[in-house]
Amino acid sequence: MKTITFDNYYKEKLLSIPLFCDLPDNIKHEIIKKLDIKLYDIDENTVVLEQGNVCCNLYVLLKGTLEVNIIDANANEVLIEYIESPRAFATPHLFKKDNRLPATFKTIERSVLLIATKDSTFELISKYPDILKNFLCVSGNCNVCTTMRLDVLSRKTIRERILVYLMKRLDKGTSTIKLTHTITQLAEYINVTRPALSTEFNKMEKEGIITRKENNYIELNLKAIKNFVL
Repeated sequence: MKTITFDNYYKEKLLSIPLFCDLPDNIKHEIIKKLDIKLYDIDENTVVLEQGNVCCNLYVLLKGTLEVNIIDANANEVLIEYIESPRAFATPHLFKKDNRLPATFKTIERSVLLIATKDSTFELISKYPDILKNFLCVSGNCNVCTTMRLDVLSRKTIRERILVYLMKRLDKGTSTIKLTHTITQLAEYINVTRPALSTEFNKMEKEGIITRKENNYIELNLKAIKNFVL
């Protein structure tokens, strides 16, 4: 990891994450001023944090993508999610009594990581209730990601796993979703082979359950999907 300058570009990236984006300008100014920050340029395929490490800082991915894995009781590596920048991560563990990380975070492309000290983060949260509110919301969403993955893996068939994955990422009031994972990444996420995943996508398209569009968008036939147990 190489230290880089925290310039205006990365300041804007930091203030765009859900933890800070909706705050008044005066509080945003205080965030830049008060957070004790270090910024790192990290090569791809680099482990940033390992399962079992103590979470002693606020971590924000400002550029790139992270792969999050856990080692289960049978010593198997299990993919939990992909983290796309800009986003804070591991936030639920920062102020826990047992603040050991339950997962390993690894870059899958060249990335930029911001690290802010626990003390400077706590000072801001203590001073500004709006930051505290956002922090609690972000922490709750991190737990939702893990629950979502477990829900996908609990399904027996490939079709059910695909549809649960798509439906849980569908915005309310719409039937179209942008597929952010590659086919290889999605196959790993739902724990099936890539050929099996591609075959099932083709079957569902022929049956009119989904329609694949340009730029990785997929339109869902919500009426047809109701025939499946989701």
